[in-house]
Amino acid sequence: MKKLLPFLYFIGLLYPFGEVIAQHTGWLEYIEQMAEEGMDEATIENIYQELLQLENNPFDLNRVTHDQLNQIPLLSLEEAIAIADFLEKNRPIFTVFELRNVPNLEFKTVERIISFFYVGDSKIQEQKIIGPEILQYGRHELQFRLDKTLTPRAGYSEFSDSILNRYPNRKYRGEDFYHSLRYSFRYRNKVQIGFTAEKDAGEPFFKQGYPKGYDHYGLHLIARDIGRLKALALGDFRLSFGQGLVLNNDFMVSKAWGTENIVRRTQIPKRHFSTAESGFFRGAALVTDMGNFTLTSFYSNKKIDANLSKEGDITSFKTDGLHRTLLEIDKKKNVREEVVGANINYRKNQIQIGASGLYHTYSTMYNPTLQDYNIYYLRDASNMNASIDYSYQLPGFIIAGETALSKNGSVAALHTLQFRPSSNLSFALLHRSYPISYNALYAQAFSEGSAVRNEKGLFINMQFIPFSRLTLNSYLDLVRYPWLKYGVDTPSKALDYYLLASYFLSRNSSVDLRYKYKQKEKNMKWPDEHSTSVLPYATHKIRIRYTHAFHSGWETRTIADIAYYTETHFPAESGYMLSQNVGYRGERAVAGDLFLAYFNADSYNTRLYSYERSLLNSFHMPSFYGKGCRFTASIKYVASATLTLSLKAAHTRYFNRDTIGSGTEMINGNKRSDLYFYLRWKF
Repeated sequence: MKKLLPFLYFIGLLYPFGEVIAQHTGWLEYIEQMAEEGMDEATIENIYQELLQLENNPFDLNRVTHDQLNQIPLLSLEEAIAIADFLEKNRPIFTVFELRNVPNLEFKTVERIISFFYVGDSKIQEQKIIGPEILQYGRHELQFRLDKTLTPRAGYSEFSDSILNRYPNRKYRGEDFYHSLRYSFRYRNKVQIGFTAEKDAGEPFFKQGYPKGYDHYGLHLIARDIGRLKALALGDFRLSFGQGLVLNNDFMVSKAWGTENIVRRTQIPKRHFSTAESGFFRGAALVTDMGNFTLTSFYSNKKIDANLSKEGDITSFKTDGLHRTLLEIDKKKNVREEVVGANINYRKNQIQIGASGLYHTYSTMYNPTLQDYNIYYLRDASNMNASIDYSYQLPGFIIAGETALSKNGSVAALHTLQFRPSSNLSFALLHRSYPISYNALYAQAFSEGSAVRNEKGLFINMQFIPFSRLTLNSYLDLVRYPWLKYGVDTPSKALDYYLLASYFLSRNSSVDLRYKYKQKEKNMKWPDEHSTSVLPYATHKIRIRYTHAFHSGWETRTIADIAYYTETHFPAESGYMLSQNVGYRGERAVAGDLFLAYFNADSYNTRLYSYERSLLNSFHMPSFYGKGCRFTASIKYVASATLTLSLKAAHTRYFNRDTIGSGTEMINGNKRSDLYFYLRWKF
C-alpha cells in the first residue's frame, strides 16, 4: 500500500503543458453536496434527473421566457428576473457566454447553469406545430441500463429446502443484476411522454410466479401552454407548493447553495422520470392561467409500500423500493394512498401570494409504534393541511415565507429575508418554527431534520466576493429541538457551520477549501456503562480540491478529504481520503475517466464520499470507512449522432476486514467488483 500513495500524488502532478480552455464547474457538485448531507437516494435521483433533463433539452436564449427561467431550480427569483431583463434588452444573443454580462449574476452561477441553454437563430420564426405533426418534429430517446456485482453475495447463495423453509428471507427471489429501461418523447417544451421499467438486483425478472416482468413501471404525459391551460400532467408527476410546508416532492434545497437559493416558489407539475419508486404522485394535475392568478389542482391514487402491525395499521412507510425476499415482497403495494390538493397563486409585479390545501387518506390506519418521541405523531387514516405563502421583491431585497396549519390545529411557519447590498456581497436569514404536533406527511421544507416537525432554527448565510478570483460562502444554522427525538431522551440542540472558499487560479483552474462543522446531541452511555445521558457529539470535515482543464480536452481533479469525530468521554475518531480523477472530454467520439482513491477511516462516523464520475445519465456517490482503496474506470463512446454507449468498472479493496456488508448483502472476502453498462438511442 505504501507504493500507492506516491503514485496517487504523482498522477496529480502530471498536468500537460499548453493553452487551457474554460472549465465548467457544472451543477453536479451540488448534487454531490446533497448526497454528502445525507439526503435520501430517491430525492437525489429526482433532482439529478430533473437537472439532467434541462441539460439534455436546453432553452434557446433568443426565445426563453421568464416562466421557463423559473423552471430552472438552480436560479433564484432575483436571478431569473435579472436574466429575463438582460435578454429583453440585448437580444439577439450570439453566444451562451454573454450570460456573464448579466448584472448580479455570479461567475459560478453562470458556470452552473450554462449547459441549460443554447443560442438559436433569432431570425427564424418558431413554427407552431400541432396535432400529428408533433410526432414528426418531436425527439425520441430510449435508455437501457444494466448493473452487475461480480463478487458473490450471501443472498444469492444456494440453500437447502429445509433451510429455506425455516429462514425464507435468507435468499433473494431474483437475479443478481440491476436493469432499467426508459423511453421518452419530447416536443420542445410543449409535450413530454415517458415510460419507465426497472428491477433492482435480487428482484425476480419474468420468473415463474412473477409474470409482470419488471418490478416497477411508470408512465407520464406532460403538456404545456394549451390556451389557458398552462400545464397538464397525467400519470407520474411531482409538485411543490410555496416553501414546502404543505407539499413538496419536487426539488430540495441544500444549505450550501448560497444566499440566493433558499427561497422556494410554487412550480408547475413536473414529470417523474427517475426510477425512484416513492416520492411522487400518480394521477392528474392541472394548472390554469387566469391572468394574475394561477390555479393548480391535482389528484393522486396509487398503492404504496408500508410496514404493517399485527392489527394491520401502518407503522412506517417503506420507501427503498426493494422487493427481493418474501418479506419485502409481502410489503409491496399493500396500502392505497389517495391525495387531493390545490394551490391558487397571485402574482403582480414584485408581489406574490399563494394559498394551498391538501387532503390525503390511506386504506388503513396510520399508527406508528408508540414511543415517547412520537407521541404527537399523526394517528389517523387521513389528514389535511392548509397554508398561506408570500414573497415580495424590492431592489436588493426579497422577503418570503409560509405559514401552515395541520388538521389538529398546529401551526408551522418559515420566513426568509435576502439582502444584497452590492454585487459582491449578499446575506440571507431564515427562521423556521415546526412544532412537534405539526403533522404534514407530504411536506419537505428547509430543515436540519428529516421531517417538518420538532424544530426551531435560525439560518444565517453570507456570500462575499472580496475580489474577482475569490468567492467566500458561509452559513451558520442554530437549531433547537423542543421535544424528544429518536435516540435523544430530552429536548436538544444542534449547530451547523459551513465555509467554502473558492479561488480561481485562472478561468480553467480553481482551488476549493471547504470546512464543515456539525454538533448535535444524543443518548450516550458513560464509560462505566451503568448510566446514560444526553451528551454532545461533533463532526469536523475538511476538503481541499484542485481542478484543472486543458485545451486538449483533458481535465484533472485532486481531492483530499479529512473527517474528525468526537463524543464526550470517548476517544476521538478520524478518517481521510486522497483521490485523483483524470478525465478526457475532447472533440473525439470517446470520453472517459480514471479514478483512484485511498481511504482510512476509523468508523461509519468518519465515513468519506467517493467523488467519482458515474455512467451517462446516472448518479452514484458511495461512501466508505475502514482502510482500503477504490478504483474506477469509465468510458463513453458516441457511436453516432443518435447512439451513445457508456461502460464503467469499479473495484474496492479493504485492508482491514474479511467481509464486506452484512446479512443478505454480505460478501465473504475483502474485495468487491462491479460493472455498469448504459446505452442511449435518440431518434
